[in-house]
Amino acid sequence: RRQPVLLGSRRCLPSLLTSTPWSVAPFATIIVTTRPNSSTPETYQANMKVALAFALVASASAFTPQNEGRCSVALEAESSRRQAMGAIAAAGAAFLPAAANAAAGESPRFSVFGLLGDGTSYSEGAAYGSDQSADVYSPYSVYSSAGKDSSYQPGDADVARKQAILTETTKRLSFLPGYIGKKQWFNVRDELTRYMYETRGAVRGLAKSTTQKEKADAFFKAIEETYLQAGLKNQDKCAAAAAASVSTLDAFIASL
Repeated sequence: RRQPVLLGSRRCLPSLLTSTPWSVAPFATIIVTTRPNSSTPETYQANMKVALAFALVASASAFTPQNEGRCSVALEAESSRRQAMGAIAAAGAAFLPAAANAAAGESPRFSVFGLLGDGTSYSEGAAYGSDQSADVYSPYSVYSSAGKDSSYQPGDADVARKQAILTETTKRLSFLPGYIGKKQWFNVRDELTRYMYETRGAVRGLAKSTTQKEKADAFFKAIEETYLQAGLKNQDKCAAAAAASVSTLDAFIASL
C-alpha cells in the first residue's frame, strides 16, 4: 500500500520558503506518493504539521501589502505640488496692486449724496456734480440738462427717419386686406407687431400739436382693434378696423 507524504522532507522546506510568497503557498501543500514504508506514521504527522505551519506563514506573507515605496512617492509628490502652488501664488501676489484709496491708520471715508461727508471717496462715484464742469440735472443725477452741448440734437435727420417709418407702415397696412380675405390671422397679427413696432414711437415723436396727438390716438385705437379682431377671427370687424387704420394714418400724415 502506497502512503501519501509531503513533497520532499524537512530539509526541502527552507529551499521552498526562499521562493516568492506567491510560489510558496501552492507548492508547500502538494502531496505525492512515494515508496511504501518510506516513513513511520509519527514522522508523517510531524512533517504534515510543520508543512502546514510554513504554508500558513507563506500564504499570510503573500497578502501583506507592500506599499512603503508607494507611500513615500505619494508624499513626495504632494509636497512638490504644494511647493509649486505656493511659488505660483507668491509670484501672482507680486503683480496685484495694493488696496486703492487706503492708508494705514486712516478712518473710513463716506459721502451722502455729495452733500455731506467726503465727496472724493470712492463710494461716491462722480460725487453728483462736484467734479463736473456743468450743473447736473438734479442732485441725484450724473447727467447735465439737455442743451446745445448735448450729444443728441433733434433735427432734420431725425424727422426724416420718422417719416420714412410712416411710409413703410402705410405699405405694410396695405397687406392686411389680403390676409384678412384669406383668413390668415397670424399674418395680420405678425404684420402689426413686426416692423410696425417702430411706428408708435415715430408717430409720438412727430405729433406736436393737440390735433396731431388726437389723430395719433385715433390711429393707435384702429390698429389695436385690428389686432384684437384678428385674434377673435372675426373677419368683418377685422376688415373694418384695418380700413380705419389706413384712413387714420393718412389723416395724421396730412396734419404734419
